[in-house]
Amino acid sequence: METKVLTAHVPLPLAEKVDQIAARLERSRGWIVKQALTAWIAQEEERRRLTLEALADVDGGHVISHQSVQAWADRLESDKPLPLPL
Repeated sequence: METKVLTAHVPLPLAEKVDQIAARLERSRGWIVKQALTAWIAQEEERRRLTLEALADVDGGHVISHQSVQAWADRLESDKPLPLPL
């Protein structure tokens, strides 16, 4: 697999934490950074997917009114909470 070197300036406390984790796991600093970057990219891709899905719901009119959500939230701690608005 081809690779590319990326350079980033990180705050010293963060770099020290990376070094501590690398030592604890007996892995290289590069391995730790690659794992972290891979996880972050996956999280961002999922966030984008969910955002696009939500926007498609809005475009399709699949929304719950603010008033319904507010009424539900106001009754959460009551003796008779309302069912989840759908």
